[in-house]
Amino acid sequence: MERAVVQITLFGLLLAFVTTQPNKDDWDIYSFHINSTVNSRYATTVITSRVANRMDESKEIEFQVRIPKNAFISKFRMFIDGQVYDGVVKTKEQAQQQYSEAVSRGQSAGLVSSVGRTLEEFKTSVTVAAHKKVTFELTYEELLKRRLGKYELQIHARPMQPVKDFKVDVYIHEKAGISFLEVKGGLSTNALANAITKTHTDKQAWVYFYPTEDQQKTCDHCGEEGMNGDLVIVYDVNRDASIGDIQTSDGYFVHHFAPSSLSRIPKNFVFLIDKSGSMNGKKIEQTRTALIRILNDLAEDDYFGLITFDGNIFHWKRELVQASKKNVDSAKDFARNIQSGGSTDINGAVLQGAHMLNVHPREGAASILILLTDGDPTAGVTNLRQILSNVKEAIAEKFPLYCLGFGFDVNFEFLEKMSLQNNGAARRIYQDSDADLQLTGFYEEVATPLLTDVTMIYTGGTNLTQTNFSQYYNGSEIVVAGQILHNDIDTFSPQVVAISSKRRLTFSETNTTVESTGTVSDSHIQRVWAYLTVKQLLDKQLQLSGAEEEEVRKEALALSFKYSFVTPLTSMVVTKPPGENTEVLHKPKEGQQQGIEQLSMLQPRRTAKTSSSPRRIGLTGSAGLPGGYGQTRMDLDGAMPTSRLMRPVMRTIERGAGEEQKTPVPFLHRFLIKTENQSLPLCFDIKGDVRLKLLHHPSGELIVNGKLQKDNGGFKRIVIHLDIFTSIDVDTHRITVKDLGGVRHHTGIDLITVGSVTVIRRDQEIDVTAGDTRMVILLHEKNGRKFLWPVLRLKPSDSNAEGILALKPAIYEEVQQTPSTKLKIRDQEIDVTRSDVADYSIVTAPRLGCWLMSAESALQRPLDDFIVAEL
Repeated sequence: MERAVVQITLFGLLLAFVTTQPNKDDWDIYSFHINSTVNSRYATTVITSRVANRMDESKEIEFQVRIPKNAFISKFRMFIDGQVYDGVVKTKEQAQQQYSEAVSRGQSAGLVSSVGRTLEEFKTSVTVAAHKKVTFELTYEELLKRRLGKYELQIHARPMQPVKDFKVDVYIHEKAGISFLEVKGGLSTNALANAITKTHTDKQAWVYFYPTEDQQKTCDHCGEEGMNGDLVIVYDVNRDASIGDIQTSDGYFVHHFAPSSLSRIPKNFVFLIDKSGSMNGKKIEQTRTALIRILNDLAEDDYFGLITFDGNIFHWKRELVQASKKNVDSAKDFARNIQSGGSTDINGAVLQGAHMLNVHPREGAASILILLTDGDPTAGVTNLRQILSNVKEAIAEKFPLYCLGFGFDVNFEFLEKMSLQNNGAARRIYQDSDADLQLTGFYEEVATPLLTDVTMIYTGGTNLTQTNFSQYYNGSEIVVAGQILHNDIDTFSPQVVAISSKRRLTFSETNTTVESTGTVSDSHIQRVWAYLTVKQLLDKQLQLSGAEEEEVRKEALALSFKYSFVTPLTSMVVTKPPGENTEVLHKPKEGQQQGIEQLSMLQPRRTAKTSSSPRRIGLTGSAGLPGGYGQTRMDLDGAMPTSRLMRPVMRTIERGAGEEQKTPVPFLHRFLIKTENQSLPLCFDIKGDVRLKLLHHPSGELIVNGKLQKDNGGFKRIVIHLDIFTSIDVDTHRITVKDLGGVRHHTGIDLITVGSVTVIRRDQEIDVTAGDTRMVILLHEKNGRKFLWPVLRLKPSDSNAEGILALKPAIYEEVQQTPSTKLKIRDQEIDVTRSDVADYSIVTAPRLGCWLMSAESALQRPLDDFIVAEL
């Protein structure tokens, strides 16, 4: 008889993580092992945690680890009471039905969320019977990326208690030979130094980290809850000027190309710097500091240009100039005096930068265009499609465009698409104390071009990953994988053709042997090919639309499914003991912020039948590779939400095309509820100038209400109540503060402090921060009249908050297309029609498609629940 199981699907939400110190009398993590095997830069890491429930009753045990953002989870399993519960990767469509069934039962969500710059957090739980044990085992895979002449495998240890049997084992095998190996990080110093054993031969290396329980309590990053820090293995391989390292196995090959001893190429360099109002303060200070460092690094045979922009374009010089001491000193004076203010004309700035490079071609030089911005285009051309078209035409594949997105208000998907279309890459600059170092660090990666127009040629090869690269930089590496026709190594011939300064170089040594690795690494080489192919298909999908995009999506999905990769296109379904909660997880996309919001996708988790809270166990592993093989998607009819997490946002629209509007009064305001993974969100109408409950904190310490305009889009007023005596009233002209001290009106751009609440008014937005909640009120204009639109940037940690801004993502299933479309929501079939919406939560207000239905159907509650009598 087939064993009864409950299946869980894992989707990604952001987690406000709170640790709980374990009680050794309750349960015990008696073993925690990490085993990482790196074979030719491809790392496969297995994290195994063994836990015993010491209690006389059942206990819910949570398993939490952090993995690299660039990695794909490929296996998860649990061993409980002699049974094995394996995970199976399925398409999101296949997993959705199980997810919807879980929703209808009120069950909760498992979590994978972005944490910091390079990590994602994986979380699940299981109920363990009294005096029983559970083993968690998670496997993930990643291709290490070479940056600044080294690879890094980073392991962040946080097991939540000292563990008697704690081990980290790293094995590295590099056919080209290992040139150096170092162990760094906070866990490699002082009290833990003697817990590390390092062995290094010509082609192999072993690193063991076996700290005792006492060491796990007394080190610099340790305490009663055990270790909390990094272990970083840094290494590089031997290199020469040859064609590089090529391995083949079972009809597949992987080629690592990073020649040494090449002369640097002079560069033509233009830096485009956003100095709009949102760059005010620390951002512009760090940008000035970084720019001065970059200017100091220029070689005298480099030529460069500087352009700053807000709503206007400002040139330091109208043309490229040589990096002489005189010119560099003048440019540094210019950089020191950059001041913020105004809107953002990205289109104009990039076109001006491209023009400077196009009119100053130098034979044998490498041209590079770098854009730094922290926001959306708000001046000049603001249509995203038009900007992409203009930039692509101006650059015409002559040089790469690198886009640096400063912070999380930037439309990172747009920047990524623009850079990928122009042979570059996008990198997020995190708004932190080291932002200037992040900027200079990125510049260092592209500061020394060695080759341009690199073409990788493989006679007898097929199904190749990317083979054309605009530039190759010192300290980096080009990796190509593919299949060998008929598995015939004798007819397989690699060749690389590139330009070095004014010379054409060909790498194809006749004495180079293409080495077969034998049967041991058959799966390894093939999985490198699959990993690279999926990553690059996801990048390609970002650049396409329509039928072409769908074809690429299907190809990436098929490979993700075949190789059991949890990607943005797939979900993992895990069997679990009968009676367990159903959880839902997927791989989050780049840009989800740490601590942005805590969402309970469904009802609160049902815990085991015990009064004590669930215990958490965790350890994280990463290759610290910001800006590696990331992938994202976007709808070019609009910009990205404030957070890449598909959280609910509000929007107002005029009637969609083809919809009859018999009378302009009362005006129909259209609101939108986003979904977790369906292509179209839900939308509904609210008539006239009603007063709405926007956000009510359950404790009553924060209440936000808004009044809609009578005959125009958006809100007329938004009132924030802090207590019965204190309120902040925002309209399109001013901010009014009422408290025991009287009434004060504010109309300028200044900082307002009311108790624990701060309000900052900028050019076209008002930023409100109250405790762990942050709301931005955007100021829009339509038909010559201004209106307000609130956007929740940071949700309150209490998931019981109510209001339009606290709506949870919608879950639906299309059950009928003809004669009319029906959606199924919580077992209820609802008639819908296709419409569109202007997204006023974005400055540029792009239009999106949506499924239109009644307010009650979309909210799954009476509309009256969201209407208030007084502001």
